[in-house]
Amino acid sequence: MSTASNGNLKVRGPGRPPKKVIACTWCNEGKLPLKYVLPTANGKKEFCSDTCLAEFRKAYTKGACLQCDNVIRGGNNPSKDYCSVVCMNKHQKKADPASRILAVAPTTTSDSGSPGPFQYETFITFDWDEYLKETSSVPAPHSCFKQSVDPPQNDFKVGMKLEALDPRNVTSTCIATVISVLGPRLRLRLDGSDNKNDFWRLVDSSEIHHIGHCEKNGGMLQPPLGFRMNASSWPMFLLKTLNGAEMAPSKIFLKEPPGPKTNLFQVGQKLEAVDKKNPQLICTATIGAIKNEQIHVTFDGWRGAFDYWCRFDSRDIFPVGWCAKSGHPMQPPGQKQNAGANRFKPKTLVSPMVTPTSTPTVTSTVTTAEVQLHAEADTSGPPLPPVVLYIHKPCLGGPYIDIAELPVKLEDTSMLALTKKMVSAILKASNKAEVILAKLGALRGEEIAIGYNGTTYTIKLPLVVKTSDYEAVFQALSASLGCCAQLFSLKSTRSSCANCDIRPPPTKKKAEQEAATSTTPSDAPTLSTSPIAHLNKIPTQEWGIEEVIQYIDSIDPCLGVHADLFRKHEIDGKALLLLNSDMMMKYMGLKLGPALKICNLVARLKGRRHQ
Repeated sequence: MSTASNGNLKVRGPGRPPKKVIACTWCNEGKLPLKYVLPTANGKKEFCSDTCLAEFRKAYTKGACLQCDNVIRGGNNPSKDYCSVVCMNKHQKKADPASRILAVAPTTTSDSGSPGPFQYETFITFDWDEYLKETSSVPAPHSCFKQSVDPPQNDFKVGMKLEALDPRNVTSTCIATVISVLGPRLRLRLDGSDNKNDFWRLVDSSEIHHIGHCEKNGGMLQPPLGFRMNASSWPMFLLKTLNGAEMAPSKIFLKEPPGPKTNLFQVGQKLEAVDKKNPQLICTATIGAIKNEQIHVTFDGWRGAFDYWCRFDSRDIFPVGWCAKSGHPMQPPGQKQNAGANRFKPKTLVSPMVTPTSTPTVTSTVTTAEVQLHAEADTSGPPLPPVVLYIHKPCLGGPYIDIAELPVKLEDTSMLALTKKMVSAILKASNKAEVILAKLGALRGEEIAIGYNGTTYTIKLPLVVKTSDYEAVFQALSASLGCCAQLFSLKSTRSSCANCDIRPPPTKKKAEQEAATSTTPSDAPTLSTSPIAHLNKIPTQEWGIEEVIQYIDSIDPCLGVHADLFRKHEIDGKALLLLNSDMMMKYMGLKLGPALKICNLVARLKGRRHQ
């Protein structure tokens, strides 16, 4: 039987369908699996090893075909921009001559002379008019958005210093450095922080200002959350950071535009939106749902892993055509595939402009697909059996949860829906739901939108891909809310919990006797009823950081939202007794009210120590 070869297709005799062979882009060998993926302007390139990926990068910097993105290896090429006459003809026939690679540049080289991390950005003109006609949809009017009619001009330069609100602690104003510039947007890094918490802001954002604005308005610059040095070194660090630095001039900061007073969006309208998981990207999107002041942004051609809720006046959403007018790269819709192992297409990640601090990124095709599988189950097969979570009523609910108000069990076929049911049950079983939402919002993990009293909140919990992952969720709830880790369980029957010291409540007479003999101050929780009773037996100066947080949270749950600050600044028992309001406001970024409340607790502890 004869076999003909045609590129990557092998045809075996007449009448048989071609069999696709997946081959490495560089060595062209059909090795499986191809673990390395490099996004390019016209799709992606896949490689069998990091060696092939590195060799392709070296060649790519010297020249790549404008039509197919393959490296130009020499030979009978019509010009330096194309690998063949066929590609040149195809590219010149395109109606859109604007499709091009804007920047392809290597970073600084290492001492050995080998190329550094390779990063690029693409700009492919997207025809909104044609897309709106194809999808029979309409764009959201400009009046719906809190954006200028004409995109603002960006005069910032990489390396400039400015003042910015810490996105993880918005009560603090910090020093930030411009890391890269993309259209009217800035990628910022807080000085004293690491490169894992960079964030993006528009040049007309109200959250950025010129150096000196904070002090002029009676404020004080603060170290960022997670400051990598001791808090006492902040003044000297600040002095060295600003000494000789290039300050962004005040004239390039623009006033934030006014926004709509009410939510004017309608379901089905099209827009452009920032991808929160890859914030350098702005993508085609649709209004999927509306609830009060919140809108649900869904990304066209992608399953729900990238969707999110936001306020109608968010600065991360833009009217149709904003990217084209502002010169910002625009990501076209993804393409859902309907069969086989490629049902979920990995999202192409387009890197921002090259910067000396950038690190190489290799995108795995497995990770994004797994997240998408978690977010939206395949409904083409038989229905999945429900996952059941059981509530063990003998366990302690901590200071926020009334066990009696919880159901006996919860179940759902969707793990995401089941997680939401569990959190909703906790909120219904508490009279301090806002505190619970604030605590869960401060955790690290997968973002989950939770509706409560007509408002949508974003909380964070460990990612649940398989049933056993719920154990990590139970531990996170226990650590944050002070409930027993065995309160929720995957098992229907279980013996008494070894973690909870279950004792019958004392009679009224016994409680009065204990109160009369206790040395605890009258305005503090008594030993018999306090969830921190064990701390009364330990001198304050011997408390660890978590015990300090537990004490403050138990006395005043509203202060519990500052737990991360106490961890970051390593406030143990000894440090707690030394705190004063000036320290907490200056170095921890607390407002006057919370600082005074904590000072009152410290004074109470000092008084107890000397009784």
